[in-house]
Amino acid sequence: MMSETVVVPAAGAALPGDLVVPESARAVVLFAHGSGSSRHSPRNRAVAAALREAGLATLLIDLLTEAEERRDIVTGEHRFDIALLGRRLVAAMEWLGTQPGTRDLPVVLFGASTGAAAALRAAAERPARVLTVVSRGGRPDLAGDALPAVRAPVLLVVGGQDHEVLRLNEEAARRLGSAASLRVVPGATHLFEEPGALEQVADTVRRWCEECLREASAE
Repeated sequence: MMSETVVVPAAGAALPGDLVVPESARAVVLFAHGSGSSRHSPRNRAVAAALREAGLATLLIDLLTEAEERRDIVTGEHRFDIALLGRRLVAAMEWLGTQPGTRDLPVVLFGASTGAAAALRAAAERPARVLTVVSRGGRPDLAGDALPAVRAPVLLVVGGQDHEVLRLNEEAARRLGSAASLRVVPGATHLFEEPGALEQVADTVRRWCEECLREASAE
């Protein structure tokens, strides 16, 4: 297994990231964290570890620079800038396409909170590169007009007690049409902090990615 700290260039910004590539990886999962979080998100890292056990590479990156993050804490100007975050995910996908361990791998975009909207925008811009999009407690509604343009299958995972986000995901699923599949984790709240909830998320995502890989190989 190859593990390294990397710097991803993105339109003048340098985004630090953690790339781990298991031997014989079948896809690479690019994580997009939510507002107020970072690549060190313990929930994303827990899911990433489970996906690596299933033979998937993972890249967790900070979508904002340190200076932007400091400014955002005061002004909030970047956390809902879905266009900016989406462009940076596109840049990260392009970077993965240049790296020896990942250039031939399909990309899974995994977004949490606002990161889900950014992932959907990136998927709409680079349909040929994206195997699937996964949203964990996400805000896919913030992707706006990009939703109907998404061609990849989309998995929306929401806690059953996260009522408002569940409603927003149901509306987004209707706009995504047949591409979307909504999975509800019973009893879970927004951060999936309940015992066993995050493990259920990781297992659901792993099974979904394996199914997408099987379908892609059969085409």
